[in-house]
Amino acid sequence: MILYPAIDLKDGQAVRLLHGEMDKTTVFNDNPAAQAMEFVEAGCEWLHLVDLNGAFAGEPVNAAPVEEILKQTKVPAQLGGGIRDMATIERWIEKGLARVILGTVAVENPDLVREAARAFPGKVAVGIDARNGRVATKGWAEETDVMVTDLAKSFEDAGVAAIIYTDIMRDGAMKGPNVEATADLANAVSIPVIASGGVSSLDDLRNLKSCGAALNGAISGRALYDGAIDLKEALNILK
Repeated sequence: MILYPAIDLKDGQAVRLLHGEMDKTTVFNDNPAAQAMEFVEAGCEWLHLVDLNGAFAGEPVNAAPVEEILKQTKVPAQLGGGIRDMATIERWIEKGLARVILGTVAVENPDLVREAARAFPGKVAVGIDARNGRVATKGWAEETDVMVTDLAKSFEDAGVAAIIYTDIMRDGAMKGPNVEATADLANAVSIPVIASGGVSSLDDLRNLKSCGAALNGAISGRALYDGAIDLKEALNILK
């Protein structure tokens, strides 16, 4: 399993939100590229980046810090937030992004996901953010009637590289991930699943690793910044 340290970008800073609410923000680093280098130097092999402003705006807002991270680090990075058309996808991949994460458009324009996955094999992931089993979009502001597993299964034949599954109510709350729902999703589809939301202790990582499904990895943010998860130990557990 891969540990994906999360760098959530808001107004050019590395922050964490509570339950995805933009007014419940904690700033952890005003130099996101320096934060990224810390993670890489500690041994992380991937980075998970989120343009929070972009998720609400529907277009990239924190492009400058993302580009600086890509310039300074030599590990692959995935980015979500505000990526909703082919031109933006192409632009990010040309700039060296290893994987784009499509969230809102996966619900609103699934054909774009298929087109992008065909055009850029291995470089397109679907972000499925859920509240009570239903998919939420537009920076989690809007809840849909779409069920998580139904959406995931609809991309089985699309060539999607990964599904990033986030339980919104666990995100940033340090209460542990929704292990059961994550395992159920991973067992329901053949697409690799990455767990996100609430990963806040080494035990959480152990539980995900032994959840009964072969997960691709886990994303953690606040717990790494707070020191609740020792990064080196976490990497050893997931190896």
